[in-house]
Amino acid sequence: MKRSASVSKRDVSPPPVKRKIESTTTSKAVASFFKPPSQREPEKLIWRIIANSLVVGHYADTPRVYRELPRPVKVAAFDLDDTIVKPKTGGSRFTRNATSHMWWDPVVPRRLRELHHEGFLLVILSNQGSISLKDNAKSLQKDTLSLKNFKDQLSSFLRQLDIPVTVLAATANDQYRKPRTGMWMEMKEEFDLEADDAIAMDQSFYIGDAAGREKTDRRQKDHAASDRHLAANIGIKFQTPEEFFLGLETEPYSQSFEPKQFLESALSANVPKSSFTKQSEQELVTFCGSPGAGKSSFYWKMLQPQAYERVNQDVLKTVSSITAASTED
Repeated sequence: MKRSASVSKRDVSPPPVKRKIESTTTSKAVASFFKPPSQREPEKLIWRIIANSLVVGHYADTPRVYRELPRPVKVAAFDLDDTIVKPKTGGSRFTRNATSHMWWDPVVPRRLRELHHEGFLLVILSNQGSISLKDNAKSLQKDTLSLKNFKDQLSSFLRQLDIPVTVLAATANDQYRKPRTGMWMEMKEEFDLEADDAIAMDQSFYIGDAAGREKTDRRQKDHAASDRHLAANIGIKFQTPEEFFLGLETEPYSQSFEPKQFLESALSANVPKSSFTKQSEQELVTFCGSPGAGKSSFYWKMLQPQAYERVNQDVLKTVSSITAASTED
């Protein structure tokens, strides 16, 4: 029987070397994990949802910081998309995550920090109709994917800024959606700025790209004029990102209806003043109109000086009480 040749040591493959996997978890993160909750650093970006519609985020305890400022407060308000941020090359403005967008221009973060140091309250007011606020039934997470992605995106940019900023995002077609002023009113409530003289309106402004501008060789036609209209409804100055951040000249824009011009022309027109004259000793005047139509104002201005009694369901509450009050001698 032939004996097999011996195998040399060089013919034997060495055992595979185990690859060392480096952890991306920092020692600080590990230390924070084992800390009791009472000793951990608080989250800098706190979110909440109002009326199942408005998403509100405060970075760096913004309400506390700005409640300590002397009144009146200067407000610097901005749109988000194509004003503060823009999609990365080849990306979609509707695709959101922590890395999907970039600063609209490199000057943006520096300018925002300057405004903070100048004492401005920084606010982002943005329409975000693509965000769904319905609970995610297939996940243990309460946030839907669209809401989570939005939060991740804002968290990424606000951590880079690391200054107090408040974000308000309207997700439905309701009182919060621009150009309606619901987000501005909510901001005033958040910061206790509801008094008439709490905000320096002449020094406050809103910056946005929806300005009603026509197409140029540099950009497409604006998709809307809602940002310009929001500023007009609030009563503060408006500029586009190009004007504010880059110092470019104001571009022409088209607007089919200009409320300010209409009101000025109506006030200057020779319109006879309305009057109401009592015709008999006992009369019943019935007011019909939606809330805010001016029914109470008309009474106090025209009827109360003529000794008319006011019967109001807001005060009397029930129809029977109204009927009884109306038939009294």
